[in-house]
Amino acid sequence: MWYHFLNVFFFVFHTALTLFNCIGWAFRATRKWNLVTLLLTAGSWFILGIWYGWGYCLCTDWHWMVRRHLGYHDESRSYIHFLIRKLTGANLDPQLVERGTLIVFIISFMLSIWLNVRDRRAKRIRRG
Repeated sequence: MWYHFLNVFFFVFHTALTLFNCIGWAFRATRKWNLVTLLLTAGSWFILGIWYGWGYCLCTDWHWMVRRHLGYHDESRSYIHFLIRKLTGANLDPQLVERGTLIVFIISFMLSIWLNVRDRRAKRIRRG
């Protein structure tokens, strides 16, 4: 029962985190937290990725452990590829999905940095 709860938890949490990484920069109230989650994601992908492989995601790893315990043998290496397969049934080329994921991440990261810097400068000017 605990593993079934964790499986649902990871579906909800990881999907929400992914969506927040993609669009959290668009809302002034969430921009700082968006930058934090993007930095944590980058740390997992590129720093932990040194030891575990490029694009390593701690959430995906934990979710896969839970799913293996439940008897699922997921073929997708990336969570995004897995999510696309589960939600649409489409089995896209995994490299295409990874490239698309990286492109969306880079765009979101650049927008988050730019908007956070812009907001900070505007705040400093207002305090003047």
